[in-house]
Amino acid sequence: YELFIMRINGSLRDLCVRKNVNGSLYPAKAKSRRQRWEVKPSEMSNNTLNPIRAIVDGMKLTPNPDKPMIALSIGDPTVFGNLPTDDAVLQAMKDAIDSQKYNGYAPSVGYLKSRQVVANFFSCPEASLEAEDVILTSGCSQAIDLAISVLCNPGDNILVPCPGFSLYKTLAVSMGIKVKLYNLLPEKSWEVDLQHMESLIDERTSCLIVTNPSNPCGSVFSKEHLQKILKVASKHCVPILADEIYSDMVFPGCSCPSMASLSSDVPILSCGGLAKRWLVPGWRMGWILIHDRNDIFGYDIRQGLVKLSQRILGACSIVQGALESILNNTPQCFYNNTISFLKSNSEICFNELSTVPGLNPVMPSGAMYLMVGIDMDHFPDFKNDVDFTEQLVTEQSVFCLPASAFEYPNFFRIVVTVPEEMMVEACGRIREFCQCHYRPRSRDSNDLDQ
Repeated sequence: YELFIMRINGSLRDLCVRKNVNGSLYPAKAKSRRQRWEVKPSEMSNNTLNPIRAIVDGMKLTPNPDKPMIALSIGDPTVFGNLPTDDAVLQAMKDAIDSQKYNGYAPSVGYLKSRQVVANFFSCPEASLEAEDVILTSGCSQAIDLAISVLCNPGDNILVPCPGFSLYKTLAVSMGIKVKLYNLLPEKSWEVDLQHMESLIDERTSCLIVTNPSNPCGSVFSKEHLQKILKVASKHCVPILADEIYSDMVFPGCSCPSMASLSSDVPILSCGGLAKRWLVPGWRMGWILIHDRNDIFGYDIRQGLVKLSQRILGACSIVQGALESILNNTPQCFYNNTISFLKSNSEICFNELSTVPGLNPVMPSGAMYLMVGIDMDHFPDFKNDVDFTEQLVTEQSVFCLPASAFEYPNFFRIVVTVPEEMMVEACGRIREFCQCHYRPRSRDSNDLDQ
């Protein structure tokens, strides 16, 4: 500091002046006017809400002490230990650690070699990929976050499936982006209501999210249906965020082409990861595949993704080092066994609940979930699906996620990754619960007169 002393009217005043980095002088900062502590959460944090947590945290979940709890609510295939990943996947991680090559920071978008490995794995003649078309992320969730962030501004809107994964709304609303829900049709195995979806598009629609295979529905769209969705996106020039984390987790007899392989002009950001197909959600390895039809995204969107990825160096370097071996050396029988188990459990659940009066399960074609409709008119003891599933825990110690968490009331979602004997037991308890609370519909006067 340089101190200048000035005498004014006989009094001594100190004027403090500081030097900046260039050596010039500027006055010290004025004293803050804040007289008391007042630390408030940001608008973004206040606007961040996970619908699942908002509903589940408000439920009174007190299991029946006489029955062991069966949680059919958690979309984590590792919870019960019956679906371990393959030994080849574990060995790849061990080798990456032992090499000591991956203990440091990786580039924000991932190691070039690892990006090339992912590009090679997912590339096809209809939708080829190079390393520069891949952004590695901390799980598929971060991939979705980056994709929404690069495509949308506050005040824009995105189209989201209903029922659909709750994270889309959580991320969008926190960023000031409006969510428009387009309907899926349970009577058509959860196909998109194309007319409804198209009616929601306006000049501020910046992204169409398509989840295939679906969480929470377990549905798999046909090639023809995907082409119809692409036709709508092409007509209105809306890019697609394709959430394909469950890609290739489809039951025998179904096919699940990527959206990019069917698109001739619509640009697509495809989000995926290791979590579900390789049964390692905790490893937090995801990716964005940039399919840029006709150079519509161009340099700016790519650079936007690079810049956003620099906010947090997210993708685990050790998993990146193991990617080549994981993708290339995991035996096909591992995938087949996982899918066989999921299909078998789905069939058990569907067949058991199909014969329960008042319930309407929808048979899935892939992923790890099954949705069950509740004919609430037959269950007057309950106000809605949240009340129904809460009481199911209280009486039977079976926890299914109420579909209100997916903005689709009067359904509940079942996760089919539990051991088979647990699935059979859970279905038996659900049947017992429904038999206890089921009431036939009252006949109207015309029926009574006949």
